[in-house]
Amino acid sequence: MNTNSKIYIAGHNGMVGSAIYRNLQSKGFTNIVTRMSAELDLRNTEAVAAFFAQEQPEYVFLAAAKVGGILANNIYKADFLYDNLMIQNNVIHQSYLHKVKKLLFLGSSCIYPKLAPQPLKEEYLLTGLLEPTNEPYAIAKIAGIKMCEAYRSQYDCNFISAMPTNLYGPNDNYDLQNSHVLPALLRKFHEAKINQQSEVVLWGDGSPLREFLHVDDLAEACCFLMHQYDDLGHINVGTGQDLSIKELALLVKTIVGYNGDVLWDATKPNGTPRKLMDVTQINQMGWKAEISLEKGIKEVYHEKFLNHNQAE
Repeated sequence: MNTNSKIYIAGHNGMVGSAIYRNLQSKGFTNIVTRMSAELDLRNTEAVAAFFAQEQPEYVFLAAAKVGGILANNIYKADFLYDNLMIQNNVIHQSYLHKVKKLLFLGSSCIYPKLAPQPLKEEYLLTGLLEPTNEPYAIAKIAGIKMCEAYRSQYDCNFISAMPTNLYGPNDNYDLQNSHVLPALLRKFHEAKINQQSEVVLWGDGSPLREFLHVDDLAEACCFLMHQYDDLGHINVGTGQDLSIKELALLVKTIVGYNGDVLWDATKPNGTPRKLMDVTQINQMGWKAEISLEKGIKEVYHEKFLNHNQAE
């Protein structure tokens, strides 16, 4: 992949896609192709076929997906399954038809069984039942992994898959109805501080353990893998370190500067007890995450809430 190679980033406006875009630009890549979802609906087979015929990209980062937290996954099960399957099917198949040199498909740590041994090794895929609250999304992502493997096996396509852990960073989703835990915590504590609320109520009991990766670290890993990884199986991307949701809440509370009480609503679901990625494989290849969780959250909070409010 050279700096003048034609590169298509599917989902360039999302958190992951925009981070990959920034990373490539910082490295001097100048021939990057993008389309807004209003211009190109990746669920539309004819539209995706026409796009590939017109643009003929050499490399593809497949970061487009319908994503959300526990609540959104529970409510919009059909949408999460259908939309993600269609996006993947269209982009991967057209990449094969138009002889894309290499494609990187991005999945999620939720592909692993709910009660898989920890940390999660790549070989644990399909060894047990999935977490029910995000099963449709996980099934779609597993299908994407297997699709890349099948096209590699049958057609010798250089299609690879990377499975990142929980992500956060610029362009995250802060809608409390369908966001992930870290942005939801940032927004809840910030609004509680601004509104001088005496307490903040959080979902579950705070016991689940989670790992968090800054999206700029993921983007660096994606570019690294595009250059260095050509194997059949998917590869994990994470920090290899986790903390409890309760510990995360206290960290966010401190960073935001909220002084009220934290209450836990144990009637709400916890989700998977633990999701720590085994990142031995990518670490041994020479890549490691660099942005600490505290540093990353501070930067995100200042950019999203403090600088944003000052600009207004």
